[in-house]
Amino acid sequence: MKNYLTILFALLLAVPVFAQDDMTIPLIEVEGFSEKKIAPDEATFQINLEEKAMKVTDAVAVINKKTQLLADALKKAKIKDYKLIADNYSVDVNRIYRSGVQRDSGYVARQALRVVTNSKNEDLQKIVESIQGAGDMSFNLHFQISEATQKSLEDELLAAALRNAESRAQLIAQTLGIKSIRVHRVSLDSHPIPVAYAKMEMMRTNADGAPAPPLLNPDEQSLQKRVYVKYTY
Repeated sequence: MKNYLTILFALLLAVPVFAQDDMTIPLIEVEGFSEKKIAPDEATFQINLEEKAMKVTDAVAVINKKTQLLADALKKAKIKDYKLIADNYSVDVNRIYRSGVQRDSGYVARQALRVVTNSKNEDLQKIVESIQGAGDMSFNLHFQISEATQKSLEDELLAAALRNAESRAQLIAQTLGIKSIRVHRVSLDSHPIPVAYAKMEMMRTNADGAPAPPLLNPDEQSLQKRVYVKYTY
């Protein structure tokens, strides 16, 4: 604890020093930016199960049964390249409020399920049918850039942002007649990655007049990187 306080105190003392340092040194401050638009490569079906019962065991049993029914349905459909992930499991007292009065009425069990697969998986419609056929389940489908893809592009985006910062600083220096500049300080920042939800478009009807499965067309997502660079001259 003593060491922690010592380090904290040293950092607090250093902040004014850095601020004073920046005020006395001639600086060019620029922001470097890079962006890459890429199609999502991962599709996630989010399913939230909820069951109420007077006994914990009854609520849990129904949740487990629904989960197993979904697992069996996916397996029966022979869907390729997917993962069924169960998380955020909880059992809570089911509290009801009526006319300002609280009353406990059994228990509520909740389970979050995710079916994760490749965004270009030809079995996306089969997954939809499996969820619908497994029982009373609602779901959300969204597309995203996988963590592996994000990590693979991290260095490329960072290098592009640094080049952008250097180009801006050089332009400022040349315009102002500054002969040479050098890096004084660099700080990094990352932009949150938005989630692109699927666009549902109906195909034309089949020969028998029944509507064909919907086409899923996810929007491109933007991976961005920002850096802040101070150059001295």
